Amino acid sequence: MDFKDYYATLGVARTATEDEVRKAYRKLARKYHPDVSKEADAQVKMRDLNEANDVLRDKEKRAAYDALADRVARGGHGGQPGDGNFQPPPGWDEGFEFNRSAGHGPGDQSQFSDFFSSIFGKAEHRGAKSQAFRARGEDQHAAIDISIEDALNGLERDIKLSALEPDASGKPTVVNHTLRVKVPAGVHPGQYIRLSGHGSPGHGGEAAGDLYLEVRIAPHSLYRVEGNDIYMTLPVTPTEAALGAQVQVPTPAGSVVEVTVPPNARSGMKLRLKERGLPGKTPGHLYLLLDIALPPADTDAARNAYEQLAQAAPFNPRRHLKVEGV
Repeated sequence: MDFKDYYATLGVARTATEDEVRKAYRKLARKYHPDVSKEADAQVKMRDLNEANDVLRDKEKRAAYDALADRVARGGHGGQPGDGNFQPPPGWDEGFEFNRSAGHGPGDQSQFSDFFSSIFGKAEHRGAKSQAFRARGEDQHAAIDISIEDALNGLERDIKLSALEPDASGKPTVVNHTLRVKVPAGVHPGQYIRLSGHGSPGHGGEAAGDLYLEVRIAPHSLYRVEGNDIYMTLPVTPTEAALGAQVQVPTPAGSVVEVTVPPNARSGMKLRLKERGLPGKTPGHLYLLLDIALPPADTDAARNAYEQLAQAAPFNPRRHLKVEGV
């Protein structure tokens, strides 16, 4: 078997703090969790992440692992890195006791690699003789996709999740769950909804972990969300932009409002409809980005109208380029 670099698995430096390890694990867990990932090897990746997190989040295990890694770097491991011949040196774990801390890692270690078992298996077995195994369940991560209308109004929805859980014989088995989720009004992309007690089950009477749902807002044909604000492109005619106009605009909430386009408006000008974005302690706004839409010159009448406009109101939009002869 090969020596495993748990720091590389989580993408952190050996000097990483516990908080940095936790953040790195959560970020990667959101990417590779089988409920949300489309990666072919997501289940294997998730197992490796859980294993690395179990070791690096436990101070005693991490200290022992670092000591072993130093011996490996010096060649004291019965093989060369990557040659598949790694064996823990005799007596390498003297002075260490690997008692698992509550909440530090996944509940089921039976899926972990032979490398993990060869290092920590015997020591954890020693601890089990003197103390019943107790650990809070691991937190889990998934995602929920909602519409802008759902973000504005809130909703309740059933979601289906799959998880690996031990059966009566202890064999990991895929179990499907259906949960009723309440999404509050005003959620925004990247926000998390915490479902207490719906993560991995605990051991020894300890509580289950929590399930964190990352909110994702589906693309919309008219609107896009940035934080609590909503943006919409509003087409206007050249006449409306030049002379000003009152135009009707649909809002994400389903109403229609009348908006004033000021005279001499330009493409890209931003109009704000106050507090018509996502609700919250600080309500967002609805921003209208003006886009001047030119009528096609596809008839004789349209071409004549353009020619008359060019004669009546000569205009050179390239004058600032200072091109000779223009």
